[in-house]
Amino acid sequence: MEVDLETINRFLADMLLPFMRISGMFAAMVGLSAKTVSPNVKALLAIMLTLVIMPIVPPSPVTQLVDVGTFVIGIQQLLIGIAIGFISMLVLNTFVLAGQVIAMQTGLGFASIVDPINGINVPAVGQFYLILATLLFWGMDGHLSMIQMIVMSFDAFPIGDGWFAREQLRDIAHFGSWMFVAALTLALAPIISLLIVNLAFGVMTKAAPQLNIFSIGFSIAQIMGLIIIWLTLDNFSTHFENQWQRAQQFMCELLLVCPS
Repeated sequence: MEVDLETINRFLADMLLPFMRISGMFAAMVGLSAKTVSPNVKALLAIMLTLVIMPIVPPSPVTQLVDVGTFVIGIQQLLIGIAIGFISMLVLNTFVLAGQVIAMQTGLGFASIVDPINGINVPAVGQFYLILATLLFWGMDGHLSMIQMIVMSFDAFPIGDGWFAREQLRDIAHFGSWMFVAALTLALAPIISLLIVNLAFGVMTKAAPQLNIFSIGFSIAQIMGLIIIWLTLDNFSTHFENQWQRAQQFMCELLLVCPS
């Protein structure tokens, strides 16, 4: 059995270029982008997924594997995958931002732990919301939706013959504004509730100036913050579902196709 060099180059190109796009998505996707996930695990998952989808991916037009043009195409595939995974990360950061806003308003921002995704100290409330959002992402089969999106991207942006238009890159940047809108919507009820509590403190201080409201107000605000967070947890899944559906619709519009 003889295998010529052209056949080997064709097989490597058909495997490596989709592998670059899938690796880019895994590098920015919810759950797999965490620093706690080993790079070996990410590479193994990317290789397995590449081998699975290779039969349905259009053949690569690359003929010379070791070439400057091939290197540019590889970087292009990597950026496409990162852009798709970045959209899911915006959904997750919506609830991290909401948790940080609530923590600062309730005085719970003093309790901070290390974020395993970014490797920085964040308020414990934000980390709590991060864990809930991640669990909902896996529970709603978000990872399967991301795999479906990356597979459909090969039809929307064929290897070597497709790239994001300027308007699409602008839309990706504008989609980040929904992160702030949704975070404020989620944190609006706790913020207003704490505002009412602070107004009550002001009335108490005016009615009884001899009370040292600053010594007891901080602890009461923290207790009320915990109670308010507990009472508003019922709406968390609704906010996540709405934001995730918005992200899926945006990815469909970005790829010019909608899942069946």
